[in-house]
Amino acid sequence: MGFEVKPKFVTFDMNGTLIKFSINDTMREVLGDRLPPEIADEYLRICKAYRIDECTGAYQPFHQVVARSMERASRAVGLEYREDEARAVYELIPTWGPYPGVTEALNRLAEAVPLVIITNSDTAHAVRLAENLKAPFEVVISAEEMGVYKPRLRAFEYMFDKLGVTPDELVHVSASPMYDLRSAAIMGIENKVYVDRGFEHDEHWLGYERITDIADLPVLFGLPRP
Repeated sequence: MGFEVKPKFVTFDMNGTLIKFSINDTMREVLGDRLPPEIADEYLRICKAYRIDECTGAYQPFHQVVARSMERASRAVGLEYREDEARAVYELIPTWGPYPGVTEALNRLAEAVPLVIITNSDTAHAVRLAENLKAPFEVVISAEEMGVYKPRLRAFEYMFDKLGVTPDELVHVSASPMYDLRSAAIMGIENKVYVDRGFEHDEHWLGYERITDIADLPVLFGLPRP
């Protein structure tokens, strides 16, 4: 278990991997009693599907991704859509913090290799969320900067160009096969880590190291556990 060659960078998905992506809790909070318990789970499930659908078309700002997915999910379950609620959900995103142990693991890993974020957040949110991680990142790449969202392959092409690297010079870390690890594999990134947070299925055929405890991440790079 581990990587034999030291990479030039370790690249990270941020939301859902490092930052606890609390959009379901935030939507429940913002919609309140307007989201009846009997349709809440279905609404949130459909909303997630529409978010990825909105990310795979022409680029649009993330506040529009949030709004369009909420609008489409509302229509599907017969709920009145309110634009001010979508804006409120979007504006709460920068308040989200890291999963337990993430800050410590990142700071340990940064002693051995430079860290990079590639995120579907827009630039302002990406900067604020990265600050919430309290760890040193060499580069933070936002979807707004790239003009495209993951899982689009262009996002990874942009990252290679921005960092001046080839796929074999990176390790990519994500909790999402759907948004990240499938595309990373297609683009030739052999060294990948799946942080299994339980919200997607293990797709082991993609050829990654699977961990369930973020403290194991520095260990993959030969660093001792604290």
